Amino acid sequence: MAVVRIGTRASTLALTQTGHVAQDLARLGGLEIETVHVRTEGDRLTGSLASLGGTGVFVTALRDALLDGRCDVAVHSLKDLPTAPAPGLTIAAVPVRQDPRDALCARDGLTLRTLPPGARVGTGSPRRAAQLLATRPDLEVVDIRGNVDTRLGRVAGAGHGPGDLDAVVLARAGLARLGRLDAVTEELDGDVMLPAPGQGALAVEVRTADLTGPATPLASALAALDDRPTRLAVAAERALLGRLEAGCAAPVGALASLASGGTGHAGESLRVQAVVARTDGTATLRRELTVAADEALRGSASPAASEARLDERGAAAAGTELADLLLAAGAAELAPVGPSA
Repeated sequence: MAVVRIGTRASTLALTQTGHVAQDLARLGGLEIETVHVRTEGDRLTGSLASLGGTGVFVTALRDALLDGRCDVAVHSLKDLPTAPAPGLTIAAVPVRQDPRDALCARDGLTLRTLPPGARVGTGSPRRAAQLLATRPDLEVVDIRGNVDTRLGRVAGAGHGPGDLDAVVLARAGLARLGRLDAVTEELDGDVMLPAPGQGALAVEVRTADLTGPATPLASALAALDDRPTRLAVAAERALLGRLEAGCAAPVGALASLASGGTGHAGESLRVQAVVARTDGTATLRRELTVAADEALRGSASPAASEARLDERGAAAAGTELADLLLAAGAAELAPVGPSA
């Protein structure tokens, strides 16, 4: 039986996510899995994620471990990955995405609407902070870090921790993977808070060279694990982020979803939504577009129009187009995005 070493951060959430991927790879490829713990810059340093440089602080050490042969596979939260390609590495699988929404975890079952004036809400994300303040400018947003339990422990009445906050905002996907959805008092829909590009999705990365040549049990397992709708959605979201030249320190949210058919379209369509906000929430800019795989065939009698399917390049082009619409509408006046960012 082939042995595959999977690199992961040692946090509870990272280990849980990696454990799910390990089980799937073992089942799909008949593989024996070993887990390799890798300490990243984001684990060693303190301070806000924005001050640490945002995107990449949880990724570089894992990628180094892949490239120098300490592990064969790395599992990342996809929202942590820089949008630029990593030489020598390939995202070989993007498993089925968890619900990408953000979630409010508040004391006494409160929702965003029912939080009292001046309530203290914790988040380490400028994107979340800006969208919170856009809806509730009276809130006091508190910058926080730490694992899920540490953050939840800061909510008053949580039973442990300082209890100095009225609520925190966390990714619903992480709470689901840890079995902590009981802490959620409201799931924040996209009209209130669009998630980070790639939120809720995982990236399974390998050395590019390991995917060349004859098929291996690992390559076959990765191909089976890859979820096409998720891959296309995150390709659009990450292309938008890349075009805006923004990282996770920028108040940018995006969400894409793949659908079969739609008004006026026979084949697949991809809807992409995005928001850019001032960090203080005093102004937001929202745009969306829908692209259809059959547009190139419109006006023809080709039966292929009814079977038209988007590819990753087309999805990325949609994200880029939406970013251009945001820039043309003045996104760079609200946030550090665009070529001069």
